[in-house]
Amino acid sequence: MIHSRFWITLALCTTALTGPHAQAQTTTPSTIAAEVKAELPDARTLGTSRMRFFGIDLYDAKLFAPGLKRSDYAAAPFALEIVYLRSFDGPAIAERSLKEMRRVGSISPDKEKSWLQTMRQTFPNVKSGDRITAIHKPDVGIRFFVNGLAHASINDPEFSRYFFGIWLGPNTSEPKMRNDLLAGASD
Repeated sequence: MIHSRFWITLALCTTALTGPHAQAQTTTPSTIAAEVKAELPDARTLGTSRMRFFGIDLYDAKLFAPGLKRSDYAAAPFALEIVYLRSFDGPAIAERSLKEMRRVGSISPDKEKSWLQTMRQTFPNVKSGDRITAIHKPDVGIRFFVNGLAHASINDPEFSRYFFGIWLGPNTSEPKMRNDLLAGASD
């Protein structure tokens, strides 16, 4: 029994963001958080989705933007909000993020090392109910908010494109989630 719990816990931690058996399910739209309104005053909800792994709810995701092209998500400002439904370790989220970012495109070993270190320093441990909002600023990078409070900025446009490619890129491991999030985007 303890052995089984260990492997289940390990599987959940290593698939904190996405996984091969994860399912995205549409959730109901919500209000726009204050940090999104402040950073993107004309933003509207483009789409929502829920990440599940073997029937276990992991997080809800919402995408906000004034306007966004499905084919070129990195060209416009937008916000991705994730509300966690379970607890996850920040370093495990960082590790999984890097694995998913590799699907977006080739990353040099030096850049992988640097990005992983940056994510480990940036991503907090989260518990059920915690909300992380990531704001994409084209040609600038990402600004992170945790539970509505400014947390960190990563001024690297390439990192931003790869990071958001986890959810919005055409090579995402979760195409249904991508379609749900980009439901209100133009073609």
